[in-house]
Amino acid sequence: MDAARIDSWLWAVRAYKTRSAATTACRAGHIRLNGDKVKAAQHVRIGDEVRIRISGFDRILIVRQILVKRVGAPVAALAYEDRTPEREPQAALGLRDRGAGRPTKRERREIDRLRGRDDDPFG
Repeated sequence: MDAARIDSWLWAVRAYKTRSAATTACRAGHIRLNGDKVKAAQHVRIGDEVRIRISGFDRILIVRQILVKRVGAPVAALAYEDRTPEREPQAALGLRDRGAGRPTKRERREIDRLRGRDDDPFG
C-alpha cells in the first residue's frame, strides 16, 4: 500500500479519536499536507509532511508508514516522525476554584491585570 486517505491515516495513528473528527478538521482547514490545505479524501504518502492545528498549536508529523486500520499506540507512534517544536509552558491565568462564587470587583481587576487587560478607560 503506497497511499491512504488523510482522514483515515490521522485516525489510524491516533491523532484524532474518531475518523469523523479527522474529517471535520480537514473541512475546517486545520490539516495541511505539504503546506496546502486538504480535503479528507486527499491521499497521504510516505515522506509527506502533515500539519495538524490542535488547540491553537501546530503539530508537525512526517509520514513514515501508511496505516488505514487503527492500531495500538506503540505501533501508531512508529508510523510518523514528530517534528513539533517544543512549546514554552504557560501559566494559568485568572483561574478560580470551582464553587468560589462570583469574583469581587477587586478580584476582577486583578484577573484583568494578569491577563494583560488593565487598560481602564476611566483610570
